Amino acid sequence: MNSAETKRVAPKRCETWGHAASSELELLCEELRTLPEIKAKSAIRLAATHAQTEKNIEKKYALPGDDAAAFKTENGYQLLAMEGMLPKFVALDPRAAGWSSVMVNVSDIAAMGGRAKAIVNAYWHNDEEKSAELLYHIKRACEVFGIIFAGGHSSIQSNYTAGLAVAITGEAKKLLSCYHVKPGQRLFMLTDLTGSWHGDLPYWGCVVGKSPEEIRQQWQIPAELAEAELCVAAKDISNGGILGTLIMMLELTGCGACIDLNAIPRPQGELMRWLRAFQSFGFLLAVEQEKISAMLNYFKQSYLSCAPIGSITGDGVIQLDMSGTSTEFWNIKQQTLTGFGKNHAVSQL
Repeated sequence: MNSAETKRVAPKRCETWGHAASSELELLCEELRTLPEIKAKSAIRLAATHAQTEKNIEKKYALPGDDAAAFKTENGYQLLAMEGMLPKFVALDPRAAGWSSVMVNVSDIAAMGGRAKAIVNAYWHNDEEKSAELLYHIKRACEVFGIIFAGGHSSIQSNYTAGLAVAITGEAKKLLSCYHVKPGQRLFMLTDLTGSWHGDLPYWGCVVGKSPEEIRQQWQIPAELAEAELCVAAKDISNGGILGTLIMMLELTGCGACIDLNAIPRPQGELMRWLRAFQSFGFLLAVEQEKISAMLNYFKQSYLSCAPIGSITGDGVIQLDMSGTSTEFWNIKQQTLTGFGKNHAVSQL
């Protein structure tokens, strides 16, 4: 595959059909831009202010910006990340909150090309029984993912609002970082379509029916890709879905992207639901042109889906293509989401 293959030629169609398709894509983009889970990412701006002036790349790795902080060591990088759970989620579903707090942290380490090692937790609660259930499922998830369930902080008082934060440490031999994103690279999407929806929620789970060994191996794949030098950057598809994740991935360098929505691996059903889904296992990957064939071969016999969905550009514009029509979804140089792109942007949301 070469750069010429990334060009898309619109099929011949009647003018009326063309207008209808263009209107459909515009409406889809407008709905995506107003998603509350994408808007919520603007809270990251407070942390982003601390990472704007540093020029040294090794020091940048340790500051806010990527899915985890990375610190150079003799053998690679030490990784550190943290996730907080929504209080309502912790209060209403301690089982899912406990499990998710570990899973999302493991994904953050994986997105850096790392392997998770241990977690610590801090929780506040007003119910001892629910607190015990919460901790049980944190520990259960640690056992499944093969990481150490370490210490933390516990506090239970009748007047407290339930809350949970979990931090994780890991190691990477070869670092994946969104600071490595640059024009000319191909954008791949890695996902697990053997999963299923969680009720009516935009959440795609893929661990049910898999053994702990299979789960551990699956979450180590980004590290294997990094060590084989098949990709240079990754971002896990979390709250905010595919496009929200893409914005955050590109803002660090001010790059743009041209995305073919028809090329996105997805389950049957509504496209919008998949675009906004929180995927329990899903990553956007930046791949150098000369590594594309090897990347495709890596997943040739895999049950996972990994496919090129677009190209990285240098104009700061995220353009979406669908069925021969194109539209601008986001311009990083004109509006910033997280604040990491403020050096490239002229206005904010």
